[in-house]
Amino acid sequence: MTIKPLIILPDPVLRQVSKPIERVDADLQRLTDDMLETMYDAPGIGLAAIQVGVPRRMLVIDLSKEGEEKQPLVFINPEIVSSSDDRSVYEEGCLSIPDYYAEVERPAKVTVKYLDREGKEQSVEADGLLATCLQHEIDHLNGVLFIDHISRLKREMVIKKFTKAAKSKVL
Repeated sequence: MTIKPLIILPDPVLRQVSKPIERVDADLQRLTDDMLETMYDAPGIGLAAIQVGVPRRMLVIDLSKEGEEKQPLVFINPEIVSSSDDRSVYEEGCLSIPDYYAEVERPAKVTVKYLDREGKEQSVEADGLLATCLQHEIDHLNGVLFIDHISRLKREMVIKKFTKAAKSKVL
């Protein structure tokens, strides 16, 4: 397994729309393992393939707490098929926008259709943190970042800060 470098804002790769996965094969299994390793190393609770520079519709999540047994979840070609009218607010962060957190309002419950690690069709009804995490990561697959759900002023400040930081690293 390989820890992959994370794509950080303002890299335009994060705005790409990821393409569906046609085959679950050994290469995809390796990518899955690398993504999990990268997410655990970061540390984070979710990671979309685009965040490691792979524009494919796949994400990994593990909501287990430190000290608990790992419970990795793999979602290939995930699609939200329904969402509740009820809303919930969570403070979100993102491995591609390090050390920035903001409250985001999203549907409280979602139903997601996807393929599992073996390529079998699955469906999950999620609420709480899993629902928020799934929506956050599926947004990534569509080129959407959690900062797109906050006020324009705050979003512009964050983008400006990360753009300035990226320029100073280049110089």
